[in-house]
Amino acid sequence: MRDEVEIGVLVYPEVQAAALYGLTDLFAVADRVAGALAGQPLPRLRVSHWQLDESAGAMQVLHDSRPSAEHRLNALVVPPSLGGAPTAAVLEAHRAHLRQWHGSGTLLASVCIGAFFIAASGLLDERPASTHWNYSQTLAQRYPRVRIEAHFAVLDDGDIITSAGLMAWTELGLRLVERFMGAALACETARYLAVQPLPAALPGSLFTPRLDHGDEAVLRVQHWLQGNAGHSVSVTAMAACAGLEARTFLRRFRAATGLRPTQYCQQIRVGRACRQLEITRRSVDQIAWEVGYQDPRAFRKVFQAVTGLAPSQYRQRFNVCG
Repeated sequence: MRDEVEIGVLVYPEVQAAALYGLTDLFAVADRVAGALAGQPLPRLRVSHWQLDESAGAMQVLHDSRPSAEHRLNALVVPPSLGGAPTAAVLEAHRAHLRQWHGSGTLLASVCIGAFFIAASGLLDERPASTHWNYSQTLAQRYPRVRIEAHFAVLDDGDIITSAGLMAWTELGLRLVERFMGAALACETARYLAVQPLPAALPGSLFTPRLDHGDEAVLRVQHWLQGNAGHSVSVTAMAACAGLEARTFLRRFRAATGLRPTQYCQQIRVGRACRQLEITRRSVDQIAWEVGYQDPRAFRKVFQAVTGLAPSQYRQRFNVCG
């Protein structure tokens, strides 16, 4: 088991102080609770603040709850701002750093207009994202390749999580605690803070891909699959993306992720299908096609195997359109 989970928080001009320090306090409470849970060996939670040093063109650490020269961010949160959508210059200055973090296995997460930073990096191209309803049109106009799904308070897309409202940082913070430290600790943290605990996870949202395994070739394929939702991708194409021979790729992919490539793709597709079933009235056959299945019967079989429900049952239980 890892002995430390590090979550970074990005500091930028006009960042919302309540979110910056609220997240810091939430993670500090989670770390304290983790240390007090007897009989449950949990990693310690380290929180760091990162700000761009424009003169050096590099990121500098402003705060570190467990000071050390070594940093390996499991997640980086881009908080909201009360100052409106960030300028193009601010976004461009952070672009390469976000891409570098993501490429090294860091989960990127945003609150409200924090999504603009991830979108400007190009990492949300052809992918779903949530943001504050007041800025969803602006985000769509600036970055037309991003699929805006502002219906979701928190939208977990595996290696990128986006959230909507200014106060969504509370739920996002608890979700990160849940992902890296477990549901029990997230629940205890919420109870200590006297905030609403996380709702029970829907069957299709249980997939949380492993990103911190350290295999750069496999991670490159994981990001590629998340970007195209696993549509019609052959093992040969995945191996080529990884720069590996097919048999070597299959072995390393399973060792790194715990899944075969076909299983991994199924999880991504089913997750996307669940969101469509939750917020649209599209037919099951149309959704099957949109997430990469040409045979609706095959889609129904895989969907039930992953979620335990038929697509029609899932829609009946979780659709919000009425």
